[in-house]
Amino acid sequence: MPWKQGYTISDEVAVRDDAIAWPDGARCCVLVTVDLNLASGPEGIGARDLEGSVAQFALGDGLEGLLRAFRRRGVRATFAVPAAIAAIRPALVRAIMAEGHEIAAHGIRGEDVSALPREAEQARIRRAAAMLAEVTGERPRGWYGLPRQSDPFAGGALSPHTIELLLDEGFLWYGNGQADDAPHWWVADAAARRAMLTLPYHYHFDDQWFCMFPAKGTGLENPDFLHRNWRAELAAQYARGRCFHMVVHPQHSGFAHRLAMLDAFLASWEGYPGLWNPAGSDCAAHWEAAMPRERHLGLEPSIWRDHPGSLS
Repeated sequence: MPWKQGYTISDEVAVRDDAIAWPDGARCCVLVTVDLNLASGPEGIGARDLEGSVAQFALGDGLEGLLRAFRRRGVRATFAVPAAIAAIRPALVRAIMAEGHEIAAHGIRGEDVSALPREAEQARIRRAAAMLAEVTGERPRGWYGLPRQSDPFAGGALSPHTIELLLDEGFLWYGNGQADDAPHWWVADAAARRAMLTLPYHYHFDDQWFCMFPAKGTGLENPDFLHRNWRAELAAQYARGRCFHMVVHPQHSGFAHRLAMLDAFLASWEGYPGLWNPAGSDCAAHWEAAMPRERHLGLEPSIWRDHPGSLS
């Protein structure tokens, strides 16, 4: 599995379908992430983001609707929580944990760290972990850098230092990587073989790109496209035996008609025997054990070569 410094974040050749084994003979892994980031811009959550009706709905009826749907269908989710949300609404975060869901970190305010100096980003990572631990009683094991609608790139933003800093601070996994449709290794330092386990993310299965209205007031609302994407991707990943990861936001999927759509999709899981629905840390722990980096992290010389005028 060749790999190239500065070019790929994972092996250039994905793990084969027949090499993937999920616990207890499960056929496919299904991950559900709930993003509690309310930030409207790259600076992260500010007073204006918390004062409006969107935030009130997201942390009220919208979130409760998602929890009801998960409760009804026996779904376990991982919540990507900015530390500021946990500090403002500690009882809410503890209630989410009490229902069996996992709390992972999503920055201090869900901010864009791509241009931060290394030391400043490290301080933010440490502070976010400490703030969440103070509320939940345990240090978060996973970290997300999920995108906001205003971001220039739909895959999320991180700095050249983020993955290495997360490793330094003891995080076990990163929640939104686009290099594969199964868990994979994000290489921070090839020479030292430092890599972080990364869960797959693709914005095609993130509700915010299909359910902008009324949060954005644009009139752009296509939840049926999202539902079709979810159904088609789950069927395809189930057939291959890989991993399906969906992301929802309470301010987008918490409206009654969208909750009905979500419930219908979750109900359809009953037609797929052998689905495994873990929290992020359970998925990461299994992958570490079943696909250890010592055997599956390929850092051989790359098949790629630099050529005059190439972007690499």
